[in-house]
Amino acid sequence: MSQAQEVKQSLEEVRSLLAHLETARWVEEDWGILQRVLRSYERLLATLFEAQITLKRLQALVFGQRRRPSSRAAPGAGQGLQGDDSLSGAAGARAAGAHQEEGRADARREAGRGASDTGVEVTPSGGHRPGSGRLEAEAYVGAERVECRHEALAVGERCPVCGQGRLYRLPPGVEIRIDGNALLTAIRYEVEKLRCSACGQVFTAQLPAEAGAEKYSPRARAVLVLGRYYLGLPLSRVQGYQAMLGVPVPDATQWDLRHEVARVAVMTYAIRT
Repeated sequence: MSQAQEVKQSLEEVRSLLAHLETARWVEEDWGILQRVLRSYERLLATLFEAQITLKRLQALVFGQRRRPSSRAAPGAGQGLQGDDSLSGAAGARAAGAHQEEGRADARREAGRGASDTGVEVTPSGGHRPGSGRLEAEAYVGAERVECRHEALAVGERCPVCGQGRLYRLPPGVEIRIDGNALLTAIRYEVEKLRCSACGQVFTAQLPAEAGAEKYSPRARAVLVLGRYYLGLPLSRVQGYQAMLGVPVPDATQWDLRHEVARVAVMTYAIRT
């Protein structure tokens, strides 16, 4: 019999043959059943050795083509099946599941080979977005700007490496340095004083223009207001913090400075309205 010839064998006949073998009672029909079983086994082995065999073809070969129901069966509808059908259905389900898993694995391998051939890197979706999480230099709009000139070279000079080209300016590199500071800082001006040994006249140096005429600048008053009504810092806590940093500001002084800011704000609002 050729491999293309279909051989069908029922499970009941195979069980009957096994029962006769156990009791050593052979009948004439058993030889025909044994011959068909051996031929089915021979065809199964030959099929497994084929290079292009698939689990779906193997499932159809062993268990036959299964009819797909037109509608979903009601729950418990399969409870009345006989032992033969339940055995065949379980084996078919296992074979179908294995076939689906093999198909998914083949699809993943094909996707990986295609990405490697085209040079495109396949990145998984989801997860954290790429990046270091650092802020760009343009984000520090309130940073003080300091220009750093080259110590030994200038624009227009010859290149010290090749000696042929001229140096020209590129966009500057940016480095950010962040330092800590108090809410209020103080500058101590030591004013020089000269005294005449004859008449006793005292000559005092002038303060720089940026020092101003008042002890507390408008910026210092604004910082105290923001610390109290934006950051929610109590007066006593600001007093202790400033004392720890060596720039003491009593809570009563803070109150007077905030009161001045509020008075100026009220006057400004009254004038505008």
